[in-house]
Amino acid sequence: MTTENNLSENEEMKNSNEVSPEETSENTVPTDEKVHDGEADHEEEHVDTDITLADALKEMERIINTANAGEDFKKFNLLKEKASHFIHDEVEDKKHEYADAGNASENFSYEHPSQARFSALVNIFREKHDNYQKGQEEEQKKNLDHRQNIIERLKNLYTNSEPGTNLFKSIRDIKEEWSNAGQVAKSEFKILNNNYFHHLNQFYQMLDLNKEFLEQEYSHNLEKRQHIIERAKQLEHEPVIQKALNELQYLHKLWKEEAEPVSEEFREKTWEEFKEISNKIHERKSELSAAIETEQNANLEKKNQIIAEIKKLTEPSENPNHNYWQTSIRRVEDLRSEFLKTGSVPRKLSNQNWNDFKTILRSFNTTKNTYYKSLKGSQQANLDEKLKLIQTAQDNAGNEEWDIAVPLFKKLQEDWKKIGHVPKSMTNKIWDEFRDACNAFFNNYREKSNASNDNWKENYKNKKVILDDLKTVTDEEGSIERIEAIKTAWNNIGKVPRDKISINTEFNKTLREKLKLNKINELELKEEGLSENQLTDKARKIKSQISDLEGEIVKLENNLAFFKNPSRENALLRDTFNTIDEKKAHLETLKQNLHSIIAGE
Repeated sequence: MTTENNLSENEEMKNSNEVSPEETSENTVPTDEKVHDGEADHEEEHVDTDITLADALKEMERIINTANAGEDFKKFNLLKEKASHFIHDEVEDKKHEYADAGNASENFSYEHPSQARFSALVNIFREKHDNYQKGQEEEQKKNLDHRQNIIERLKNLYTNSEPGTNLFKSIRDIKEEWSNAGQVAKSEFKILNNNYFHHLNQFYQMLDLNKEFLEQEYSHNLEKRQHIIERAKQLEHEPVIQKALNELQYLHKLWKEEAEPVSEEFREKTWEEFKEISNKIHERKSELSAAIETEQNANLEKKNQIIAEIKKLTEPSENPNHNYWQTSIRRVEDLRSEFLKTGSVPRKLSNQNWNDFKTILRSFNTTKNTYYKSLKGSQQANLDEKLKLIQTAQDNAGNEEWDIAVPLFKKLQEDWKKIGHVPKSMTNKIWDEFRDACNAFFNNYREKSNASNDNWKENYKNKKVILDDLKTVTDEEGSIERIEAIKTAWNNIGKVPRDKISINTEFNKTLREKLKLNKINELELKEEGLSENQLTDKARKIKSQISDLEGEIVKLENNLAFFKNPSRENALLRDTFNTIDEKKAHLETLKQNLHSIIAGE
């Protein structure tokens, strides 16, 4: 029969063989003290290292709206630090841009758009956490009284139990109640826990005197151990390693609190089996770490590639223009979003990677700002050019000389497109002024064109009659005078509809045929009804032909100088003299016509 002393030694052996390996093993699980005092949760609190500011604030708001917001203190603080870091970095970026623009940094002032919301969330959570802490303290005090009462009941169970008490049921109730009792203050836990296990050990020593009760307890606890071992075996195949580790921690808690003691023949055997399974599950933790490390290294490589691409955009090989920077700004914003969405990197490189990213972003912004600062001078020159175009457009908005004004306005619009950017503050203003002047002209042009459309149809009818008359001209005497009259009549008729404009081409073709038939140059014709532009054009053509004729006459006279005593009687030279006479007569006629045009006759 097991003696009281032997039972005590066995319990000491149990504590040595089972508890100590858990505490000293490489794959240690938290002790009961950590489980009971609330210093460890089954799931580790963490925050994605690359969460965005908007997501961080949204999660902070979600936490403060939960029933027990204060218990998420660790997670809220991680989110708070992340959000604060974001806000600080963005404010620093604005400060760098402000300084890069040539401003004094001491004059910088900027309120981040999310700062007010962030501060409000922090203040609300602080109040909720304070209330939560007060509630916890009250709850822990009640739990302390409850646990002390359980210990008293345990003590009475082996020192002063009434006859007929079912010790087996009573100890089961006490152990279950102790397991379900709430947390107590950390400062109270160690003494309280030691006190409980001391009296539990005393109870088992008392049970040694009653073999029947002891065997029931051993059998019940052995069954508990077997259930725990079976569940641990299932955890070996749990795909989510962290979940398996968390539940294994809970199984070790059950082992200590609800599966002790067992008979000596099963004590070491069951413990070794459970410990071996635990070690296998912990070995998977290294697989998890390796997988995480591989993923984090891939994320690091991706983030470094993003940094390299931004750096390449910051240092273009050729002189960049406005379009380059606008495209680059959009690309950098996409890269920034991609960087933030990419997962975590190895912790030892996280800060350096983040700092490299922020540094290259600032470098990009500085280079971009320097470019646009250099554009200010050229933009002012462009503004001056466009103001000149506006003035020209406004001066000619009422011009109704359509042959001149319409091409002028088309050219003004083409020139406007060719001129580069102007200061942004002036873009809309000058465009509105230019557009209004152009619209005023073209509206007037369309209005007058529509009003004169009926006259143009009548003009076409008259020109058709004149053209038919020209076609009947021959080379008889008086034909030249008739041609001059026809040309003058034609000149006095205005425009024709656009779809009938081919009549002008037909008239000019017929005129050339009749002039050739009557051996006369068009510039020699005496005609009236020409517009100022037509007179100017005719004078230019006459001047050009006078110059050509004078050159031809000089050349022919120089040729005659090669002959000794050249005369008209020389049969070889007779044609040359006649040609010179004809050209001089033609020259004289042209000079008279030019004089008439210049004199306005």
